[in-house]
Amino acid sequence: MNTVLGWLGGRLARFLAREVHVDSAVSATRPERLLATLHPGDVLLVEGNSRVSTAIKYLTQSTWSHAALYVGNALAEAGKNPEHCFVEADTVEGVRSVGIAAFAGLHSRICRPVGLTPDDSLKLTAFAISRIGSQYDLRNVIDLARYLFPTPPVPLRFRRNMLALGSGDPTRAICSTLIAQAFQSIRYPILPITSVQNDDRPDCPDCVNEILSVRHHSLFAPRDFDVSPYFEVIKPTVEAGFDYQSLVWRDANEK
Repeated sequence: MNTVLGWLGGRLARFLAREVHVDSAVSATRPERLLATLHPGDVLLVEGNSRVSTAIKYLTQSTWSHAALYVGNALAEAGKNPEHCFVEADTVEGVRSVGIAAFAGLHSRICRPVGLTPDDSLKLTAFAISRIGSQYDLRNVIDLARYLFPTPPVPLRFRRNMLALGSGDPTRAICSTLIAQAFQSIRYPILPITSVQNDDRPDCPDCVNEILSVRHHSLFAPRDFDVSPYFEVIKPTVEAGFDYQSLVWRDANEK
């Protein structure tokens, strides 16, 4: 039975991973400009063009359907492919490393963790690299089948829970789950659950503390890095030294 489910899950995963046409109003950043802007520890969000990407964008009400962690030259230093500089989780191939070419032509956004120390940046990238080779359990066909419909008929309050794949086993990583685990390993917040607690001080009866609780990694979506107050959105065009006065415009009556 497990063999049959694995075969069926593999077929279904490959079907969901196939590319479909996506209309984007925003042009893609050139790969060389992306690389010149990225720092190790940055999260690259991507507007994917697969069948499963369409469903994820609908469920999260977001442009972003995929996330990858930029690790710089850490892969080369670890004796892995020197042309690869990202770690990502793929439904079919599991956790893998890829180069910038994997995102060529796709609309993307750089989210940078604010104040990340060099030491924690190394720990973060090392955690992600150590997970390379982990696989999503393709026997869990029900998890994959939920993405067969581009716009699943799910009430708004249940949509985030629908994103959670698998049993939570750390070897069954997928997309933003992997990156969320990496940041949680260094206790860097993404979108923690926040509660307010009275400080209970006689000299300051109105003083309160914010207590953060970790949200389960399986419930994170790519858009969470975009809306997180702890990540800065980095725009390659601005970082390269944008000067509006140097732009060349064509008038409407010119041919």
